[in-house]
Amino acid sequence: MSDSLNNIRVVLCDTRHPGNIGSAARAMKTMGLSQLYLVSPHQFPDKQADWMATNAVDVLENAIVCADLDTALSGVVLAVACTARSREIAVPAVTAREAAARLVEVAQSQPVALVFGSEVRGLTTDQVKRCQMVATILTDASHSSLNLAAAVQVFAYELRQHAVQETIKPTVDKPRVLATHEEIELFYAHLERELMACGFLNPVEPKRFMQRVRRMFARMQLEHDEVKILRGVVRTLRTPKKR
Repeated sequence: MSDSLNNIRVVLCDTRHPGNIGSAARAMKTMGLSQLYLVSPHQFPDKQADWMATNAVDVLENAIVCADLDTALSGVVLAVACTARSREIAVPAVTAREAAARLVEVAQSQPVALVFGSEVRGLTTDQVKRCQMVATILTDASHSSLNLAAAVQVFAYELRQHAVQETIKPTVDKPRVLATHEEIELFYAHLERELMACGFLNPVEPKRFMQRVRRMFARMQLEHDEVKILRGVVRTLRTPKKR
């Protein structure tokens, strides 16, 4: 169980209040999570974060501060955006419980991440599109807003429950080697470049099309070798090989 939990990152983006960082660290430690990544926090380190963390100050001391989300997701093969906002075009949406099951399954062998937005605006559309899945806590429709640390606690609980279940499951199939965040983003950039070059994609308004492409491939959960194949296909269409 500890191996899968150690492969799970909790990423907090643009956190405004240091107390929320400390409370999130406490929520993580109670469920055996320790990998905390902070993207552009407004105040950190901070004494208030230490106070709210109680006995989880070690999680704060080992937290990795990043300038952007891409850095925080470096090496990750599955990132789940935690949000209550509905999106017109987004990656596949699941419940917190379904997301936790998938994260724990993949975390048996490769790094994964849960991504949370700021207390004020939540995750931006750009941040969501860098994830392969959107997860929502099933709250009452009349009041769906949760405190950041409370949301972290709900997800952390679900992760631990699934991690406990995974330890008693017999391992039968060899785990898939999924493509990393960097590999996926390089593929999207490569594909968009070539689609513009051949005239298929309008360079003035490419975003909506590429969002749909991201959604399509996010459902597939591309493997490392599959990304290599796709990039090879795109490259060959641009420069055909002579047989």
